[in-house]
Amino acid sequence: MTEVIAAPSHVVDLAALKDRQRAAWSAGNYAVVGTTLQIVGENLCEALDLHAGARVLDVAAGNGNATLAAARRWCDVTSTDYVFSLLESGRARAEAEGHAIHFQEADAERLPFPDASFDAVLSTFGVMFIPNQGKAAGELARVCKPGGKIGLANWTPESFIGQVFKTIGKYVAPPAGVPSPALWGTNARLEELFGKSSRRIRTTSREFVFRYRSPAHWIEVFRTYYGPMNRTFGALDAEQRDAFTRDLFSLIETRNRAGDGTVVVPGAYLEAVIERK
Repeated sequence: MTEVIAAPSHVVDLAALKDRQRAAWSAGNYAVVGTTLQIVGENLCEALDLHAGARVLDVAAGNGNATLAAARRWCDVTSTDYVFSLLESGRARAEAEGHAIHFQEADAERLPFPDASFDAVLSTFGVMFIPNQGKAAGELARVCKPGGKIGLANWTPESFIGQVFKTIGKYVAPPAGVPSPALWGTNARLEELFGKSSRRIRTTSREFVFRYRSPAHWIEVFRTYYGPMNRTFGALDAEQRDAFTRDLFSLIETRNRAGDGTVVVPGAYLEAVIERK
């Protein structure tokens, strides 16, 4: 199939960038944050109308939210990520629930599976962060059988998390020449990435609601456990950390619909079901 690759304005060392990303996602303990997003995986599996016995691949699976959701529907699931510690977290969750899931360390840009290996290919807030978007999309389509489905959940550019990353970018510049991950949360980009390999792309605007004890609690949890945030705080001096914290408080304040001191912040994301030709 033809790969869709955005042309960068200059040569980007994608291998080095991927190594930095792997280090970032290995920092902290993403599973603490990731587990709170479980409902997204459940909703995505329902949107795909998964049937028991279906062969399912979860790409950039993190700690296994979509993986477990598919296994709970008696699918035959393979869970992949390039961060080994996250796979181990997913494996522990699967063992606790008694699911037989295959976990395999894998790069989303070079999936180690033959063409048309799976009935469904999933990714929740995972593959969107891969540097070479066209190559990753091509791999998702390649390993999905004709007539199968690709299911995605991606933060949108104006979502709460999209704006969190924009705030991070004020203090730690994003890599030049690499498309924003949040573009995966737009219909236009999904059409660019999957239009030629699909017969239909169906998208639904959804919200995940972040619920925390207080704005300070949200910041502390993300600072401690969410890799990109953990690394950002670690890269800043004391004055910059204070300014960054104030900006995060301000962002939460503009989005928070709770009136009792807690955090109830909706985070918009785009759910996509892509039917392969």
